[in-house]
Amino acid sequence: MHFKNRHEAGIKLAEQLIKYKKNKGVLVLAIPRGGVEIGYEVCKFLNVKLDVIVTKKIGLPGDEEFAIGSIGPDKRAMLNESTLKVYNVSQECIAQSKKEIGKEIERRYKAYKGKYELQSLKGKVVIITDDGIATGFTTRAAISYVKNQNPKKIILAVPVAPADFSNEIKKEVDEFVCLHSTNSFYSISQFYDEFPQMTDEEVRKFLTQINSQDK
Repeated sequence: MHFKNRHEAGIKLAEQLIKYKKNKGVLVLAIPRGGVEIGYEVCKFLNVKLDVIVTKKIGLPGDEEFAIGSIGPDKRAMLNESTLKVYNVSQECIAQSKKEIGKEIERRYKAYKGKYELQSLKGKVVIITDDGIATGFTTRAAISYVKNQNPKKIILAVPVAPADFSNEIKKEVDEFVCLHSTNSFYSISQFYDEFPQMTDEEVRKFLTQINSQDK
């Protein structure tokens, strides 16, 4: 399956979530930046509210792409203890990373929403969206954070994901909606004709636009 752009992918994904249309207990949490346009289309179709969920991975010192943990929206860390032992990562390194990443998470919330503010998810049906899943680390961090907030239900909804991730993640959420799952997965962009980087300004625009409408 191939999508022209995020706009098209979001509409197609929304059609698979029609049972949640006009449900006031539903909140879509989009993973910035690309997931916000997907979330926007889903919310427009379902007539529900949109918010962001910002999580960031903690990289191994000297190899930042290799994840040793992640920080959630509330700045709490989720660490892979066995990896920390293998690579002998010091507590000082972790503390420094947590501080820096915590500041960046706060900055991004302020850039997107004007303030650092987290919604209560208790008792809500939460739909987590992104424009696709590559490593799955950010997605898992988002799911972990949402779970700790006692929602009624967690749905993960994405246009594309690697097949092995799709098989594993079903155990971690109440519902997994994915339009295309394959083993031939190299990058999310391979499934889109147009896949531009989104700016903070665009994220803010999507949030403001959708939430200014009456739900």
